[in-house]
Amino acid sequence: MRAPQYDFKGPKDERLHGTGWQTMLEIWGAFGNVAMGGPNLERLAQDAVQSIPAGSIYFGGTDPGRCVITALQHSHVNGEPFFTLTQNALADGTYVQYLQAMYGERIYIATKEEQQKCFDDYVADAGRRLKTKELRPGENVTEVDGKIQVVGQVAVMAINAQVVKIIFDKNPDREFYIEESFPLDWMYPHLSPVGPIMKINRQPLSELSDETVLQDHEYWTGVLQAMVGDWLDYDTPLQTIIAFAEKAHSSHPIQDQYIGDDSAQKWAAKLRSTIAGLYSWRLGVSQVPSTPPQYLARNETERQRMIKEADFAFRQCVALCPYSPEVVFRYVNLLVNQKRDADALLVAQLALRLEPQNGQLKDLVKNVRKAQTPK
Repeated sequence: MRAPQYDFKGPKDERLHGTGWQTMLEIWGAFGNVAMGGPNLERLAQDAVQSIPAGSIYFGGTDPGRCVITALQHSHVNGEPFFTLTQNALADGTYVQYLQAMYGERIYIATKEEQQKCFDDYVADAGRRLKTKELRPGENVTEVDGKIQVVGQVAVMAINAQVVKIIFDKNPDREFYIEESFPLDWMYPHLSPVGPIMKINRQPLSELSDETVLQDHEYWTGVLQAMVGDWLDYDTPLQTIIAFAEKAHSSHPIQDQYIGDDSAQKWAAKLRSTIAGLYSWRLGVSQVPSTPPQYLARNETERQRMIKEADFAFRQCVALCPYSPEVVFRYVNLLVNQKRDADALLVAQLALRLEPQNGQLKDLVKNVRKAQTPK
């Protein structure tokens, strides 16, 4: 917590920074997640490794998505079988130095000047949107003495996104894969699910193929059999899933073979909600500001397919981790969009019952109830 990168009010230790610190994070992160995660978490990581062809570039967004996959590689330093980076730290100059020292002779890593330009471009754009009142939710942008100041996670990830784009563009002969931490706007047209993660296709996709969606459905159905059982399918009522989730995740959980692997279930819900979010994006429903018309479902058949798969994926997430903010807010957003306000309220209320002190969930329940009130 004393590392400068963490949002902690206590004293900072500047020694916990730089290339040596990044090495320590890789090692400790792998140890902690493998020790706590159990066999299901390791299986997800192994599946991710097997989904990535040799020579590819992979971005890991969460601690297990970065560190456990690093640990399972033949050689992280040599990029064998693939190169592992994290998109979360690309705004940090010392992390970029770490990547350049390790990988710079084999793949293109953004330069310090390119990194600075990404920062300057974001600040200029944020300043423009501040004046036109077009800031995105969570953006912390102010003007002090005529200078634009940006702070917070949204700003950092927006800068990171542009550095990722540079690496993507300047390594045209490499395949790219990602485990999402936060949505990166430019990337969504390029994404398709593969195993527990996503591929960043070189060219934008006008639609997701039937084969891709079927493979995703079958993969996650198999994963969930080991985590929650084999009872959940397209036709399982939402109320049944909520009843299971409440018993499984309450302060006195049910005791059966599927419950107890909490770290793995949280990570699985994170991974699955990311893919559900991609399906929602193709419906024009997402955390990303907007979906360009050419990537929206082009006819009613495709639209119904995206609705069906997004809803199924989110219901799997509810069974896995019903109090995850990403799961709850993304799913409620989809349900409200589909005019299923009663179901949205069930999902939000379940999360609040499990996290009764969470102010964001309190506000969510209030807002969904308000939307149900006849005008």
